[in-house]
Amino acid sequence: MIARTWHGRVPLSRAAAYEAYLRQTGLADYQAVAGNRGVYLLRRDEGDVTHFTTLTFWDSVDAIRAFAGPDYERARYYPEDDEYLLEREPSVTHYTVVEPGNTPPQ
Repeated sequence: MIARTWHGRVPLSRAAAYEAYLRQTGLADYQAVAGNRGVYLLRRDEGDVTHFTTLTFWDSVDAIRAFAGPDYERARYYPEDDEYLLEREPSVTHYTVVEPGNTPPQ
């Protein structure tokens, strides 16, 4: 299993709107791809900036490519992201999951 993380920063004043936008775009798209094993959205407010991190789990690199395209280490963005994000980070990070844990309680 492979874990993929993406990070973005938005102004705190736009955080609620961006969270809703993420749910409609990236999170929905992640979950629609065969081979996606789960999606977590993490949020941290820091002063007047909010950090968002997506943590997704995948069966294989091929499953990630089905979502992200052939250059799967590049971050995937949507046109409206520029209305929220302070910058576009160019890449994501992948990890091999060596010890899968239990699903945290909802």
